[in-house]
Amino acid sequence: MGLDEWDSTLQQFPDRTICHSSAWLTFLSETQRGEIAIAALREGISVLGYFTGLIIQRFGLRLLGSPFPGWSTGYMGLVLKPEVPRIEALEALQRFAFSDLRCIHLEFRDRHLAANAVGDRYPFLNYDDFELDLTRDEDELFKNFSYDCRRCARKGMRLGVVIQEADDAGFADDYYGQVTDVFAKHKLIPTHGKDRVAALIRHLQPTGNLLLLRALDPDGHCIATLISVGMHNRAEVWSGASWRTYQHLRPNELLVWETIRYWKRRSVQFLNMGGGGDYKRRFGGYRISVPWIRTSRYPIVDLLRSGAAMAVQARQKWLGGLHAIANSVSLSGPVRHAGGPIRQAQGQVRQSGNERGNRPPKPKRMRPSSFTRRESIPK
Repeated sequence: MGLDEWDSTLQQFPDRTICHSSAWLTFLSETQRGEIAIAALREGISVLGYFTGLIIQRFGLRLLGSPFPGWSTGYMGLVLKPEVPRIEALEALQRFAFSDLRCIHLEFRDRHLAANAVGDRYPFLNYDDFELDLTRDEDELFKNFSYDCRRCARKGMRLGVVIQEADDAGFADDYYGQVTDVFAKHKLIPTHGKDRVAALIRHLQPTGNLLLLRALDPDGHCIATLISVGMHNRAEVWSGASWRTYQHLRPNELLVWETIRYWKRRSVQFLNMGGGGDYKRRFGGYRISVPWIRTSRYPIVDLLRSGAAMAVQARQKWLGGLHAIANSVSLSGPVRHAGGPIRQAQGQVRQSGNERGNRPPKPKRMRPSSFTRRESIPK
């Protein structure tokens, strides 16, 4: 099965997300230097669903992520027929990962897997997020913003901030300069390089499932950016940033509002805010908590994985500290001025403006038995 054929197969499953798509898998394979894994879940000759992930190698060890932390990826995991219990599919996946794929560690985050279903079968961390129900009308969605958030959005409009859809090559530069400024405030460096942003745009933009937004000040200068992705009934905020010098113009609230309106117009039902930072509550969403499962063939592997994560965090703080020192001692001024290299932006300009259905009947349960490998693309 080629990746083009995979996208057609994916259309059968109502629980699919953008992170299951061939474009996203190709983006991951390039940026994480891994091997795409697509596997079919079978009961006899019947296909009950599929798993998507990426195999990476570290120190000669094979690790299967769906996803791993640091991949800039939301919910992956399984796509299944509605009658298939996810926890039993996960048990089949674990056997497949450790035996057929020869992996020694598996990480798994699936939006449709509940913590109470996992119980004590697998170790997991809670991944917190905020989710918005976009089936509500626009007036209600805006009313659900906190009072302060609504006030800031109106202030941004009053001060002449304009939201622009972008499709030009310079967007990655605008965004990355701003996100570097955001991290510098906390003496950190960004968790990803500009090349990852460029790869995201290169792979996702042709699909029509990527939204790039700029906020422009009254002079047409780019002062903030926001990236979101979506497919079928679910979208998510990938990242956003703004120059600290221009935050008094309140561009961020307008960017989120235009993102909500854009995906709602495309009949998307849910928007995930990309993490559980408490400041995201102000946009009117409800908190969700999804189990992020980590299971290893050997107990020592999980200890090594935890140590590696701590080392990455320490490196980020150390490099951020060096950057702050370089800014403070540079004879020619800061390495990057807090206001950043502002330039005139071009492109289509959009001025910001201002149901859940009945639960379907519970279908008959089917019990999965095994996975089979359907696709393997070398790095």
